[in-house]
Amino acid sequence: MSMPRIETGETFTLLHPAASETVPVLLNSPHSGEVFPEAFLARSQLSRQEMRRASDLYVNRLVERAVAMGSTVMFAHLPRSFVDLNREPLELDPRLIAGTLPVEANTRSLRVAGGLGTVPRVIGDQVEIYAGKLALDEALARIENFYLPYHGRLHRALAELHARFGRACLIDCHSMPSNSRTTGLMPDLVIGDRFGASCRPELVALFEALARQEGFRVERNQPYAGGYITECYGRPDLGWDAFQIEINRALYMDERSLEPHSGFLDLARRLENMFAKFFAEQAFEFRTSDLHFYQKAAE
Repeated sequence: MSMPRIETGETFTLLHPAASETVPVLLNSPHSGEVFPEAFLARSQLSRQEMRRASDLYVNRLVERAVAMGSTVMFAHLPRSFVDLNREPLELDPRLIAGTLPVEANTRSLRVAGGLGTVPRVIGDQVEIYAGKLALDEALARIENFYLPYHGRLHRALAELHARFGRACLIDCHSMPSNSRTTGLMPDLVIGDRFGASCRPELVALFEALARQEGFRVERNQPYAGGYITECYGRPDLGWDAFQIEINRALYMDERSLEPHSGFLDLARRLENMFAKFFAEQAFEFRTSDLHFYQKAAE
């Protein structure tokens, strides 16, 4: 099997499979970055370890082997506490950013209301990242220098797949706490397709059936239906499918120490099996008869 080509920018790593093995699928991990700029750490009132709790730690490592099966894989270098790539470009929080915000800024989204805009004000349970406000120029510089280059390359990578295959499928990969204050114990996986708006239903049904084959407890759209990336890039009527997966952190890491535990390799293997079967379908035009086969096998 050919070695993948590795493309590295300041904000991302992009793994390209061999051309002869490529399938029209891109796995994206926008929240697993662990490169904390020194100026950001100095500006924050939280420690690096505290801010790591807000990240989707190790998700890039869980999915990067998919490149050997033909998928393109992209992941961020910078943490979501610095700039959140799963937000609109200008979801800006007036409680954090000093000065007059641009007229096109979205200051009223639910994410901004929770302190989780493009430049987040808080992590976790409303823990403030900064002691004071940020200058508008600083927030806009993060968006221009880190957010926009990432999305520019992600869009181009998907467009390249679409041009080659006539369609492209983005799987946006995240992790979630094992327990939620509002919903209690979480399933193993949550698949989000914006309640059917961002992806052809047959693809999501196939992925869910394959996940159940691997023994995962699966929910769809509850409590995570997909964020900005899923909403932005999911245009199934134009041949751009997108859905999000949330992976239960307890399956692979100690949520207190933030270190991977013995379940990491087993989870990686199960995900690899699931992706391999899904990619095998994406190498060809989708066939409804195959969906019925996988659904029946998962019952």
